[in-house]
Amino acid sequence: MAQEYLTVTALTKYIKRKFDADPYLERVYLTGEISNFRNRPNSHQYFSLKDDRAKISAMMFKGAFQKLKFAPKEGMKVLVVGRIALYEASGDYQIYVEHMEPDGVGALYQALAELREKLSKEGLFNLPKKTLPRFPKKIAVLTSPSGAVIRDIITTVKRRYPIVQLILLPTVVQGDRAAADIVKNIQRAEQLDVDTMIIGRGGGSIEDLWPFNEEIVARTIAASPIPIISSVGHETDTTIADLVADVRAATPTAAAELAVPVLNEEVLKIKDKQTRLEQAFLNQLARKKERYDRLMDSYIFRQPNRLYENQSIQLDRLNQSLKQNMRNLLNTSEKAWLELHNQLEKNTPINRVNQNQQNLRFLQQRLNQSFSQLMNQKEQALKNAMVALDLLSPLKTMSRGFTYTTKENQFIKSVSQLTLQDQIKIHFSDGEVLAEIKEVKEEK
Repeated sequence: MAQEYLTVTALTKYIKRKFDADPYLERVYLTGEISNFRNRPNSHQYFSLKDDRAKISAMMFKGAFQKLKFAPKEGMKVLVVGRIALYEASGDYQIYVEHMEPDGVGALYQALAELREKLSKEGLFNLPKKTLPRFPKKIAVLTSPSGAVIRDIITTVKRRYPIVQLILLPTVVQGDRAAADIVKNIQRAEQLDVDTMIIGRGGGSIEDLWPFNEEIVARTIAASPIPIISSVGHETDTTIADLVADVRAATPTAAAELAVPVLNEEVLKIKDKQTRLEQAFLNQLARKKERYDRLMDSYIFRQPNRLYENQSIQLDRLNQSLKQNMRNLLNTSEKAWLELHNQLEKNTPINRVNQNQQNLRFLQQRLNQSFSQLMNQKEQALKNAMVALDLLSPLKTMSRGFTYTTKENQFIKSVSQLTLQDQIKIHFSDGEVLAEIKEVKEEK
């Protein structure tokens, strides 16, 4: 009886085998709405697919999810391809999604629209465009070496501007390796010191042109310091590379025409400017010569002495005026001298000199007497001061047995200034004594 009962594991294995063996469940095409989606970076993705009446769990491995050309979002209606299997641990059945694309819009178009929106928000399409050099020396062409693009570019450049150097960088322009190869050759061209880059390929489907819609290609073009001309597809095709490039050309021929001028036209322009320059120089020379002739015919050069006629006349007048002023001044001074001389004759100083000499002798006699009296007074005062000073002299006091004491050249006035073992000097009238303090007694 117990053998009729199955374990849960056995039943689950049986049902799983049914799922795995069913050919209709091995390749299933479903359409539904994404639900319970939360992007898990660098990991497997788990979500649900639902419609109005049912829901199924879905799982997409990391490798398959990284190949998607769009970003799945909650509520997005999608088309999926996968297989139905049973997950034994929980007993739930689910679809293992191998491929997924938006329902109603192709995956590439959806991815292109999302990338355009992202780069537009970043401002990548509105960056300042670099100016193409007018007379380039080296142009790098990134395209397939065997396509019609390079032939059209070579033909156009040789016809218009054969002196420029074209450098072909063979580039993969279609397939999974194309984006990385385009980026590599852009960076390589930057190291070759070229003036301009042309990136091009012929027309095709969106899948064929997809490498030029890759984000890494767009960012590399935008970051390049060299002006880039994009010529991808036909005129109606617009890739992201066209939007971020500095110049977009509808065809490879147009790209070549934008990259180089027409040499013959530039030579004609140079010759025309040379002619205009020569004519302008001749006109300028004629005007200068006419002015020179007019100046040389001027009276200044024919009669140069007329330049300083007025100055000469003015100098002569000033010279005459100076002489007249000097004569007037001399006459005035002479009159003043005569007047002073007459006054001096009238008031001769000889009498005043005699009187002043007599006064001088009298004053000198009085001065001598006053000086003798003053000297006697000062001498007597000096003697009195010397007697008084001698009475007050400390040396005289010390000769009676008095002394004074110093410590380090400082007078000692009190025992409070002394401590034991201090070195002191006792000064006598006839010498000094060096002593040491053995005891200090202070009287209250």
